[in-house]
Amino acid sequence: MSYKAINIETGENQLQKGSVVSYPNRGPYGNANWRGNCTGEIIKDLLTFYKPTKFLECFAGGGTGYDVAKSLGITNSVHLDLNPQFGGFNLLEDEFPTGFDFCFSHPPYWDIIKYANNMYQIETIDVHQDISQTESYEEFIKQLDKINLKVYQSLMNGARHAILIGDVKKKGKYYSPFKDMQFFGDLESHVIKVQHNTFSSRKNYTNHSFIPIAHEHLIILKKNSVWQVPITIVKKVNKSLKESLLMTWRDILQATLQELGGKASLSEIYPIIEGTKKALKNQHWKEKVRQTLQIHSNFESVEYGVWKLSIA
Repeated sequence: MSYKAINIETGENQLQKGSVVSYPNRGPYGNANWRGNCTGEIIKDLLTFYKPTKFLECFAGGGTGYDVAKSLGITNSVHLDLNPQFGGFNLLEDEFPTGFDFCFSHPPYWDIIKYANNMYQIETIDVHQDISQTESYEEFIKQLDKINLKVYQSLMNGARHAILIGDVKKKGKYYSPFKDMQFFGDLESHVIKVQHNTFSSRKNYTNHSFIPIAHEHLIILKKNSVWQVPITIVKKVNKSLKESLLMTWRDILQATLQELGGKASLSEIYPIIEGTKKALKNQHWKEKVRQTLQIHSNFESVEYGVWKLSIA
């Protein structure tokens, strides 16, 4: 790849130091009032590290990537966003330009910050065009997957897609788009970026069981084939441990007694264990239950036929 278009500024590139990076300052790039704006320093490090000849930025938002490219003398770059400042490009539906050897994406972290008609105004907006307006997390992931596939298709063979994405905690539940979204291409690098000046870091929490999120994920995916697309798909399933043969008899009885409040009689224990795969494979399972209760220190006999959990 040619590197003539980029004027390398002096300073240490953090990506050359390792897979954990920290940028306390956002640099003189983009709109400082744009909520969710990432530091331009990480984009600069990516561009000076990979030396692209044609640069694509998705979710151009507050203009950070545009300013970085301009400061480095990169003239062959395209910046896409629903923001009218960047032409009102619909990443979900509009046809992507092609021929890029590097793309940087910094998508919304689900609906934590709603952009259309908040950070910028647009006269006619279909809520489905702006993925930050999506109420369902599952639908948000589907939309993100669709955009990432379109990015992959726009890249030349050998090109890379760098995605900066963060985790979200909402109503006590933890969501990780990094874990749940599909990967298109081969995972080449996974970098942890330390967050600075976040809302959670400025807030005092009365409930000290909450651990503020102070990191983001930067993943680098590489397109290594014209036709074959390596796709990493995450599928979440709920599976009962009662259906597993890997559970030991001790584990089964421990779970059973927890379900029954910590103490139960054999007549209460048997019906729960009877339908487990472990019991179905052993015609003498009742004898095995009694033996397990007797030999493990996890269980204590309260009276004849009654057992309780005894875990220090």
